[in-house]
Amino acid sequence: MSAEAPADPVPADPGPAAAPAPAARAGRRTLGVMLLLTVLGAVLVLTAAGRIWAEGTAGTLEVSVTGGKISELPAGLALVALAAAVAVFAVRGAGRIAVGALTVLAGLGAAAAAAAGAGDTAALDAEAARKLALTGSAATGVGHTGWPWVALLGGLLLALAGLLTARYGRGWPAMGSRYEAPAGKAPAKRRTAAADSPADLWKALDRGEDPTAR
Repeated sequence: MSAEAPADPVPADPGPAAAPAPAARAGRRTLGVMLLLTVLGAVLVLTAAGRIWAEGTAGTLEVSVTGGKISELPAGLALVALAAAVAVFAVRGAGRIAVGALTVLAGLGAAAAAAAGAGDTAALDAEAARKLALTGSAATGVGHTGWPWVALLGGLLLALAGLLTARYGRGWPAMGSRYEAPAGKAPAKRRTAAADSPADLWKALDRGEDPTAR
C-alpha cells in the first residue's frame, strides 16, 4: 500500500491579525489630537479669565475687572472639560459618547459666556461704585480688551475636542490592568511581615537588616 501524500498546509490568513494595527494607530492619533485640543482650549480659557476684560475710570480713579469677575462660567466649564478628558480613560463605549457630549456642552457654554462678557459693564460699574463708595456709580470711558475672544476661542477648541471624543472615542484605548493597584501583592507582603515573630525582627535589626523591606 502506497503512503498517502501529506496534505498541503492551509496558509494562515494575515488579514484579521494585521487589520487592527492601522485602526489602533488612527485611534491613538485622534486621542492625541483630542488631548491637545482640550489642554490648549482650557489653557486659553483659564488664562483669559484671569486677565482684564474691561477698564474705565471712576472719577479720577482707574478701574478694571478681570474675566473671572465678569463671569465665573468660562473658567468653571473649562475645568469641567479637563475632568471629562481624564474620564475618557475610565469609561468605554457609550460612556465615551456621553463624555464627548458633556465636553461639547462645556466648550460651547464657555464660548457663549465669554461672548456675553465681552461687552458687559455691570461688573465694571460695581467696581467703580466700590472704589467711590457710592451706590449706583457707573464707570466712564469704558474700554474692552481682546481677552474675552481668546476665551471664546478656547471654548470652541474644547467643543471640538468633545466632538472628536463622541465620534472616535469608542476606538480609543482604555485604562488597562497595568494602571490598577496590584491588590494581590500587597497583602502577601503584609502577611509575610506579620508571620515574623518579634524575636526574628530584633535579630534582623542586630544584623543591620531592615525587616520591613522583606
